[in-house]
Amino acid sequence: MWWLLLILFVLLAALAAVLLWRTLQFVPAEQEMPEDETVAFDRDRAVKCLQALVRCKTVSYRDPALEDDAEFEKLLGILPRLYPNVFKICAVGKLPDRAILIRWEGKAHDAPAVLMAHYDVVPVNEESWEKPAFEGVLENDVLWGRGTLDTKVTVNGILFAADHLIAEGFCPEQDVYFAFSGGEEVNGDGALRIVEWFEKQGITPAMVLDEGGAVVNNVFPGVSVPCGLIGIAEKGMLNAKFTVNSAGGHASAPKPGAPIDRLSRACLNILRKPFDFHVTPPVEKLFDTLGRHSSFVYRMIFANLWLFAPILDLICRRSGGELNALMRTTVAFTQMQGSSAANVIPPRAEMVANLRLNPCDTVESALERLRSVIGDENVEVSAVDGMDPSRISVTDCEGYRCIANAVAATWKGCIVSPYLMVQCSDSRHYGRISDKVYRFSAMDLTAEERATIHGNNERIRLECLWRSVEFFIRLNRQL
Repeated sequence: MWWLLLILFVLLAALAAVLLWRTLQFVPAEQEMPEDETVAFDRDRAVKCLQALVRCKTVSYRDPALEDDAEFEKLLGILPRLYPNVFKICAVGKLPDRAILIRWEGKAHDAPAVLMAHYDVVPVNEESWEKPAFEGVLENDVLWGRGTLDTKVTVNGILFAADHLIAEGFCPEQDVYFAFSGGEEVNGDGALRIVEWFEKQGITPAMVLDEGGAVVNNVFPGVSVPCGLIGIAEKGMLNAKFTVNSAGGHASAPKPGAPIDRLSRACLNILRKPFDFHVTPPVEKLFDTLGRHSSFVYRMIFANLWLFAPILDLICRRSGGELNALMRTTVAFTQMQGSSAANVIPPRAEMVANLRLNPCDTVESALERLRSVIGDENVEVSAVDGMDPSRISVTDCEGYRCIANAVAATWKGCIVSPYLMVQCSDSRHYGRISDKVYRFSAMDLTAEERATIHGNNERIRLECLWRSVEFFIRLNRQL
């Protein structure tokens, strides 16, 4: 038997040596250091411009009757005053569904860039805000208001940077389009109308940039320095409805298999059997970039996923949160409806779950898996609405390098990495015409600041606002 133990020892030693060697080789790649260049512009005016945008109550609703068209027109009406150089030399077009497309003509026209943002915002509960949501209150170097982060800061950053560069006599090498929609928060068709216009014109963008990642801290295991995350794809979305019908009845004599009983079992079955773990190309690139900067133990895991993937899967399933969302389709149960009386068994009960679809899944495949895991033909599973995951964009191209360089130069010391965005954005429509669609919100945000997006007390530090303008100035100089 001693020789079997010897063989086992040799095999384990060889495995340990391979793991150690791969870990030691898994080190950060050399990064080109950006030029230490100062970007000067009128910072006070940049703040005033964003204040003016915030003071327009461009709130979008699922029910258009609730919207105030005058506020949307007010915002569009003040843009020429806020950014006069842009509106002096650029072609401005209005498309259906509150879409605005501005063309800044470059020296060439064969590889245009598209810079995107939306100027509508979500509703607010004014009573829960510490400052008025639409007055653009400036206090202690912080600007308060709905849209300061999502995404009027980007509208301002794009237009202010262009206005500044035009005043300096700068002309981009290629055409640059500014594409703004006024209904992104309700999945409106503004961005789709712009894409259709590009299709009709036969224009294929060489780079598209929309909201998405940001410069953030403490989002990757074992990495303590800031990370600039550029989304190269986004997950899909499915609102799935689960319905059970019955004859109803009095609650004093319940029969087995009541609607809510069945829905409860369905819910537990789904939660006990999560969707499969996948290392998709965007996540693989994220691990290959940030994993090299991680602590030794995590470097060993990410350098040897061929062995440690089951352990990573277990960590993701137990911890949940952002890391788990990168690895699989997630399910969050959000709504349930049953009887209108406490002593009546409902003749019909419904439950809704919001799924964010991994690039390996589709709306149809997710529905089929839900039905299979539930295993109860009395539970009807249907889609309220949904969209498949986006096309995955390439990173080995000039467009991605321009964005990465601008991020690295603006937030010095951060690690720039591709990643998979778990939210949805207007940029998904552009996958029809380009495989160079990227998602980066030009801000450095804390977890607390990110929580105010769509929440109470949305606000932005002036330093963050100025960095947004600086980023777009740097980016445009490369286009």
